[in-house]
Amino acid sequence: MKISANELRIGALIEHKGKLWTARKLQHVKPGKGGAFVQAELKEIKNGTKLNERFRSDETLEKVSLNEEKYQLLFRDGDVFTFMNSSTFEQIQVSKDVIGEPARFLQDDMVVTITSYEGEIIGVMLPDTVIMEIVEAEAVVKGQTASASYKPAILENGVRILVPPHIDAGTKVVVNTNDGTYVEKAK
Repeated sequence: MKISANELRIGALIEHKGKLWTARKLQHVKPGKGGAFVQAELKEIKNGTKLNERFRSDETLEKVSLNEEKYQLLFRDGDVFTFMNSSTFEQIQVSKDVIGEPARFLQDDMVVTITSYEGEIIGVMLPDTVIMEIVEAEAVVKGQTASASYKPAILENGVRILVPPHIDAGTKVVVNTNDGTYVEKAK
């Protein structure tokens, strides 16, 4: 199946240079000069080799057919997460290495999509956003305008993010699980 580079998501499996790769990190770049592109960190399925590749936004990629199933997070034991298929009650264990950076946003009972290729788990896709509480936020510096400045804050999972000045400790916020950025104040 063909997809454009803009449709590439973390955890997606593509065929590139005759091998199977999973997208680990993505950055959409719109330079002031030239066309937009996607900077992707890819990891080869067979031997774990990493590759940094730049795709033009209009470039087409070959997405590989995968088996995708919904699983619920049961618990974490160190760097191993145990998930359960809600329909078959089958339990599987997935290493933090397979999940990648988004693992820091996994929450108890969260429903995720686990992708596998020929019986091998190759990726875990979290929901696009999660709601988390700010446990620590720096004080606002006088004279800064709300539209131009952000301040550091720490989420309940220990991750540091930048939030607008009006966000204080105890506030629940919506966070993007792909890049760990503030989206909005939770309602």
